[in-house]
Amino acid sequence: MYGAWATELATRTSGGLEISLRWRQSEDRLFVVVSDPVTEEVFELPARRDNALDVYYHPFAYMAAPKAA
Repeated sequence: MYGAWATELATRTSGGLEISLRWRQSEDRLFVVVSDPVTEEVFELPARRDNALDVYYHPFAYMAAPKAA
């Protein structure tokens, strides 16, 4: 599951979405989890130490662009 066994470093709500910055100690990995409680959609974005807060505050800017068919 998203964010399982991870330490929550920060959390916020924006536009009805729940956004959290998490750190998984076993992998020394940072990531941002965005969840919509209404639709139950959840996605996870990787973050680096140098951009973790930017990903946290602007997660949609870091989503992969759809690939052309």
